[in-house]
Amino acid sequence: MSVATSFAFFLAGPAGPGGNNITVLLPLLLIPVLYLVMIRPQQRRQKQWQAMLGSIKTGDRVTTAGGIRGIILSIKDDSIIIRVAPDNLKLEVAKSAIASVTQEDVTGS
Repeated sequence: MSVATSFAFFLAGPAGPGGNNITVLLPLLLIPVLYLVMIRPQQRRQKQWQAMLGSIKTGDRVTTAGGIRGIILSIKDDSIIIRVAPDNLKLEVAKSAIASVTQEDVTGS
């Protein structure tokens, strides 16, 4: 009998009311682990993204979720207008479509 098979039998325990307590406690022990591994990092990323959207201003370079890069011309409540090179097209995109922001250099280039 292999080690994995004997470990599986150990976890399964006897059938009936006198069963192994590990099989009962295992799901309860996994819930905090799942929270720390999956849910908490996602909440942290969401807070960082919200803070980034709250700090955008005119002149910042942005990249949308679709990969469009441009410079912010104006900001409305739930959308922004960006200028896209090379033809200086003006596009109105939803704020929620902004994936990343790069502040404009003060020295200029």
